[in-house]
Amino acid sequence: MSRMIRKAAVIGSGVMGSGIAAHLANVGIETLLLDIVPNALTPQEEAAGLNLNAPKVRNRYALSALEKLKKTNPSPLYSSEFAGRIQPGNLEDDLNRLSEADWIIEVIVENLEAKQSLYQRIEQVWKPGTIVSSNTSGISIKAMVQDRSDAFKEHFLGTHFFNPPRYMKLLEIIPGEKTSPAILEFMKSFCEQKLGKGVVTAKDTPNFIANRIGTFGLLVTLQEMQRGGFTVEEVDAVSGPAMGRPKSATFRTLDLVGLDTFVHVAQNVYDTVPDGSAEKEIFKVPQVLKQMVAKGWTGEKTGQGFFKKLKSAEGTEIQSLNFDTLEYAKARKITSASLEASKNAKGTKDKLKALLSTPDKYSKLAWDILKQVLIYSADKMGEIADTVVDIDQAMKWGFNWNLGPFETWDAIGLKRSVAKMEEEGLTVPAWVKEWIAQGHESFYQWNEQEGKIFYYLKNEYKALEEKPELISLAAFKKQNKIVKSNAGANLIDIGDGVVCLEFASPNNAIGGDILTMIQQSVDEVNRNWRGMVLANEGRNFCVGANLMLLLMEAQDEEWDEVNNIIRLFQDSMMKLRFAEKPVVAAPHKMTLGGGVEASLPADEIIFSAETYFGLVETGVGLIPAGGGCKEMVMRLALSTDDLEIDLQPSLNKIFETIAMGKVSASGHDTKRLGYMRPQDRVVINEDHRIYEAKRAVLRLADDAGYQPAKPQRFRVAGDTGKAVLQLGAYGLRQGGFISDHDLLIAGKLAHVLAGGNVPVGTVVTEQYMLDLEREAFLSLCGEPKTQARMQHMLTKGKPLRN
Repeated sequence: MSRMIRKAAVIGSGVMGSGIAAHLANVGIETLLLDIVPNALTPQEEAAGLNLNAPKVRNRYALSALEKLKKTNPSPLYSSEFAGRIQPGNLEDDLNRLSEADWIIEVIVENLEAKQSLYQRIEQVWKPGTIVSSNTSGISIKAMVQDRSDAFKEHFLGTHFFNPPRYMKLLEIIPGEKTSPAILEFMKSFCEQKLGKGVVTAKDTPNFIANRIGTFGLLVTLQEMQRGGFTVEEVDAVSGPAMGRPKSATFRTLDLVGLDTFVHVAQNVYDTVPDGSAEKEIFKVPQVLKQMVAKGWTGEKTGQGFFKKLKSAEGTEIQSLNFDTLEYAKARKITSASLEASKNAKGTKDKLKALLSTPDKYSKLAWDILKQVLIYSADKMGEIADTVVDIDQAMKWGFNWNLGPFETWDAIGLKRSVAKMEEEGLTVPAWVKEWIAQGHESFYQWNEQEGKIFYYLKNEYKALEEKPELISLAAFKKQNKIVKSNAGANLIDIGDGVVCLEFASPNNAIGGDILTMIQQSVDEVNRNWRGMVLANEGRNFCVGANLMLLLMEAQDEEWDEVNNIIRLFQDSMMKLRFAEKPVVAAPHKMTLGGGVEASLPADEIIFSAETYFGLVETGVGLIPAGGGCKEMVMRLALSTDDLEIDLQPSLNKIFETIAMGKVSASGHDTKRLGYMRPQDRVVINEDHRIYEAKRAVLRLADDAGYQPAKPQRFRVAGDTGKAVLQLGAYGLRQGGFISDHDLLIAGKLAHVLAGGNVPVGTVVTEQYMLDLEREAFLSLCGEPKTQARMQHMLTKGKPLRN
């Protein structure tokens, strides 16, 4: 289908509408943002002498939304400059401009009549063939366009983004009765490829998939809490990571979402399910929630909900709500045998098993919640979605569960858990019992012979659709594709003569095992492979070097050992840099310190859009010493052949970036910080980054002109440049912006970046710069205040300013 979306229009400039417009701008789509025309002036507009006909007034809502986008943190935009792709307007002056759009998205108030009225106006200017969608969170897709033409209905569907649109992966696409199958397939592909979304197809039912099950789960949790007399802290301790859910668990999640929003979503189901049904009773909003909303205690946006923060001279105290008294008290830390067992287990499946199999009141609470959610999910199969996969993915992408309901059922034992549910008098859906009666013990099955995952579909197993863009390292490992392995890393054959080096240490921190594997992998690739990808499927790409190991050696004053560790790190990075075959790095999420230094030597870097990339060593009292300083200075010097060009202005920027530990706000933002080269690029869908990196390796390998990197000589700013950098740091100290120890670190960093005490313009080697890095790093390791910073980061997880 030869269709492209180059221009879009978003109608409704509230938080959700502006967020969708921002994400469309993020991926390069010119977007028109429209809202209603105000009927009265603000005091500020009156003071400025404006009237109701002034464009600034008529476009006020969209203009205001644009300004908020630029100030919101975390930012809805990958880069602030992308805001220029959004044009503000209004529904009276700019309605005709909807005919320019390839996609029109309605994001107005959740009111059926308002939506129907808007679609009548849209169709008057609608260009046949243009896709129109609603971002409704639960209103009937069919009802919204019941009076529109068949042609309009064929191009209409629901596109339910989750908030915030940039960060939340889930997009539920809901076709109407007359939505063209070709339009549905195009939108699924476009939203996955171009917008980076995890797309599921939902049925036109109240709240669709994720909110239907998620809201049910939250309400069931509230009911079990009140039935068992549990506190807010106790419920969150059980319903968070112990059950494979986010740290925000139940009540912190509700505070983040907003209790008013949650009540609206729950009410939407309550109003539409049959009277007298058990489901209707579950979706009845508890009185305590209504009281909290009436008081304005709706969560984070109002400063209090189930939790609130009290700030004092002694620090911040987190308080939790008592449901019986509606009073706040200091939140307690909860522990028990089952919670500790879960905490000590590795992986979601084992954590969940440990929680449920260690009998105590919290284990029982987890089971009482879980069994109802699993049965409800199975009961809604076919009604809200056609496959267990769509339901599981919706819950993982929309509510950040580690496992979807049916994956969870497999993890705890389908047959055994169903038997227990029935013993307790629960009614398990007939199709689940029939599936078990046929001899099946899971909804998913790995077929080793075919190397595929099969899933339940209409009483048989069906192979999960294989998409070339989705490369799974876990699947390759199941197929025994590991070429080399040690405790910290794996080298995996991912096909077509390409291998992937996967970090596999805790938090993917770089230690001796990973460094050894890097060196062995480069030798292996040089001999037998076309090239190598550097990527992994961890929560983060790499949080840096193994800080605990460094601190222990420094505290024991084993300076030769520290020197050897840093030399091994440097040698490993240089081995990557001078590999004879192409190396492409594909970092994602947190990529800090050593993770950056492992990426910089690659021929190309394929950044995930959500890559937070930065050399942050100063935060623990050190400087980059794995080639990070050398790499940045070398790139600067080699960026121009003109020896008359002054390096100082750009060097100042590099110094500021590293000294302040600046981290990119996105993959695109790495360009602002100087990390992105012309050959590097960003992939929007994080799940596609290994595939794109592999493609880049193959392209480079097939390029007859490909040349491996060679050792470089380059000029440095020398003692003059060092003095300028140190003067800037001294000014910050005099102003009270940094501490004496910060000044010491800055001085060491200035010495390295400037190339030491040599005349300006001196030409140096890469090894010379690495030696400077290592010397500075070693001297800082011996500083008591640096060791205190390292200790604080390891114990508290945040920097110490001393």
